[in-house]
Amino acid sequence: MHTANSTAPFLKDSKKVKLVECPRDAMQGWKTIIPTKDKIDYLNLLLKVGFDTLDFGSFVSSKAIPQMSDTEAVLEGLQHPIHYTRLLAIVANARGAEEASAHPEIGFLGFPFSVSETFQQMNTGAGIMESLLRLKDIFFMCKHRDKQMVLYLSMAFGNPYKEAYSIDTVVHWAQKMAALGVNCISLADTIGLATPSQIYNLTKTLVDLLPLTEIGVHLHSRPGEEDEKIAAVLEAGSRRIDGALGGFGGCPMAQDELVGNLNTRSIITYLEKHGYDTGINHEALAEAEAMAAEIFK
Repeated sequence: MHTANSTAPFLKDSKKVKLVECPRDAMQGWKTIIPTKDKIDYLNLLLKVGFDTLDFGSFVSSKAIPQMSDTEAVLEGLQHPIHYTRLLAIVANARGAEEASAHPEIGFLGFPFSVSETFQQMNTGAGIMESLLRLKDIFFMCKHRDKQMVLYLSMAFGNPYKEAYSIDTVVHWAQKMAALGVNCISLADTIGLATPSQIYNLTKTLVDLLPLTEIGVHLHSRPGEEDEKIAAVLEAGSRRIDGALGGFGGCPMAQDELVGNLNTRSIITYLEKHGYDTGINHEALAEAEAMAAEIFK
């Protein structure tokens, strides 16, 4: 595939990396309900670590994701350092976006959009075309509510449903979103399929092709495979990486209990070993890891 030879304004040659911590992803599928107070205490620890963004909760149906039904109560308990770590909430429709937009503390609305029709139906209760209409409504709501949309392009590296997949399809949708005005797209390896070469090829293609769009990654992985994937992301020019402490969370469709979110500790260790700037408070990080070990026993 031909890509434009341009330099992204998102500092693809920079040593500064945006770390996005995703406790929401770690918690939402957890088998037992985590008490609201524990969530608040844990998130307040995470807010001291120095992450760029905290994916803290979601405004979705409590029937679909009961673990996230207390997101508003959790938000009320956060001691949020607005000057640094920014809050991101996941929404799946206009109603959820309205609820999230009512909170000035929330800077980002994350919307999951899949290139897989099957997964989009399963994940949001709407197909690709209906979801595109929802996305447009939410995007324009963001513009009028002083929020920024983060588009999660899920199943970006393949899917288990025997549906046709190609990098061209992913690029088509990324270009379409960028043309709409979405300026942050995170490529999601929803079930941990991607190899380092796939991660590099797709990420670099979009970094080069969409110089005005921030291209990030939200990867799932087995332990021991993380360093190669992180290296591929950085070599491709992306400077935005999602993770979760302990590697907890992930997608049940992976059908592999060892597949979880990239472990934030692994990301930080790799970045600092290779001279990247993380801005991490390691004392706060250690406290948060200790509490994560208690929450996710």
